Amino acid sequence: MRFGLFLCRLPALPSYGTNTTMTLFQQLLIAIVQGITEFLPISSSGHLILIPHLTDLPDQGPLIDVAVHIGSLLAIIIYFRKDVMGLARGGFATIGLGDDPVQRKMFLFVLAGTIPAVVLGLFVKLNGYLDDFRTTDLVAINLIIYGLLLGAADYWGKQHKSYEDLTLRDAVLVGIAQAMALIPGTSRSGATMTAARALGYSRVESARFSFLLAIPAVAGAGLLAALDLADASAQMQMDAVITGAFTFVAALVTMVFLMNFLRKASMLVFVVYRVALGCALLAIF
Repeated sequence: MRFGLFLCRLPALPSYGTNTTMTLFQQLLIAIVQGITEFLPISSSGHLILIPHLTDLPDQGPLIDVAVHIGSLLAIIIYFRKDVMGLARGGFATIGLGDDPVQRKMFLFVLAGTIPAVVLGLFVKLNGYLDDFRTTDLVAINLIIYGLLLGAADYWGKQHKSYEDLTLRDAVLVGIAQAMALIPGTSRSGATMTAARALGYSRVESARFSFLLAIPAVAGAGLLAALDLADASAQMQMDAVITGAFTFVAALVTMVFLMNFLRKASMLVFVVYRVALGCALLAIF
């Protein structure tokens, strides 16, 4: 409760105006930052919040943040298209269209893992806490804390489970970790990979489940953003679409790199980066 009251007292950044035109440079910068940091376990939302602090650009606001997450979502769907098709078959089987018990089970597990983020996301959205979370102190603290947790889970976690070994318990636990990533600086991919590694999933399989679990959560956030986007100016709508498209390209390239990287190396480089950046932010701001 005290933590919640503390958040409410934190100063929020000025939001990007709905009638302000974004420059091509700002669109490309946001897209590249989002595309790279969304899949690396270093917090995309935290880095997006840092852009106005480190440049003369205005804060792009949560609407653009969600638009770039949609671009990342499309990259996930393209890269994991076989898994996505399998989940789709499982979804149809769940409502009696087709018979695929294995994919039906995986679909239900992914759905169960999405529930914590949906519940917490609606609570945050409806109570207007999004702007309260957009502070450098909170980003810095979460970068450090969750970075250390990622390092511990990756060092001591076993690597004997794959995505196909997923259980309902594991899906819910990783889903709870995903819900915590609504607070900037945590990193959705970082939190979910940390939980999966702690549960014994390999690095590649942790990333695989993390990205598949993102699909319904990010899609749900996109639907909520669509309501806000409908009330935005035509220029703001165009800015969101263009920035999201740039993000898709950057995200797809980053995902290919990350999946290849995790087959050969540990998470140590991401842990060091998170802790170093978090300490630097606390010292600077």
